[in-house]
Amino acid sequence: MGTVVQLKNQINDSYFQLKYSLEDKLVLTEEKIKSKLTSDVELVQKMSDYHVETGGKRLRALLTLGSAKLCGYSKGSRDVNLAACVELIHSATLMHDDVIDEGVVRRGKATLNKIWNNQSSVLIGDYLLSRCFEMMVEDGNLEVLKLLSSTSSKIAQGEVLQLQHKSEVDMLEETYLKIISAKTAELFAAATKVGAILSDADNKKKDALEFYGKNLGLTFQIADDTLDYNSELKLFGKKIGQDFYEGKITLPVILLFQKLDQIEKKILKEIFNKELRTKDDFSRIILLIKKYKVIEECYQKAQHYINLASNSLSVFKDSKEKEILKSLTSFSLNRNF
Repeated sequence: MGTVVQLKNQINDSYFQLKYSLEDKLVLTEEKIKSKLTSDVELVQKMSDYHVETGGKRLRALLTLGSAKLCGYSKGSRDVNLAACVELIHSATLMHDDVIDEGVVRRGKATLNKIWNNQSSVLIGDYLLSRCFEMMVEDGNLEVLKLLSSTSSKIAQGEVLQLQHKSEVDMLEETYLKIISAKTAELFAAATKVGAILSDADNKKKDALEFYGKNLGLTFQIADDTLDYNSELKLFGKKIGQDFYEGKITLPVILLFQKLDQIEKKILKEIFNKELRTKDDFSRIILLIKKYKVIEECYQKAQHYINLASNSLSVFKDSKEKEILKSLTSFSLNRNF
């Protein structure tokens, strides 16, 4: 791949291959999500409809469907039900996330809390989670129930850990990895492992897909955090600098702090300790990030997790599904949406 990943020059279509190969199942998953969010309470229905219309990549749902297909699942609709369940867990966490971060834009549209209010958004997130648990119980598999309920707990703990270290520019890289592992990678890992569980795959394959999902999730989040400071890219649905303005400490900031001299460190601390950060503040940070080549280092670190994820699929026989999932590791880094 080279020492520097030039995102805008590398187009990886594995996401679209995965999406097209599972198109029929994905349509059923969307229908399942809509049916599960039906409510007699007008505001619940209105907010749920708005959320569904904002779309999203449905990557976690696709990972459940793709992993099930890789493991030979072909009959029945458990994969669709659990893909919808995984996606709803993700949606609920986004709603709660936007309230905590006071977010106003997601996927290029106003957030629920921006249009309505924080109280309603928290309750709608809770509503989605309660629907998820209904679906888990309907599936009837205790291993699935244990995995997804445990994952929901870990995501919440990751949110608290991130809140605990807000604006802490000297955060340890290890702490950052714990946060993104809990907030992002755990659900990726659960999505892929669920596909193996409902296919009655052996433990070796379950573990391999769980490991694959976790490392794919780490790559995905590192890329997402890095894109926030990559002024060379124009993104769909993500405003450059969004994490910065919210005061989130992510890998680019952590690596930058390690390289700065004492005067620059003081400036960085002062900027992140402010209640509101300005465009001028962001421009100063971008200049420092370019000066110390931080973007390149972030992608190099992500490459480590790409290799781990890709190698974990070696336990599976060669197939179209395996090739797509293997290529997806590069997509998670090379994407620009």
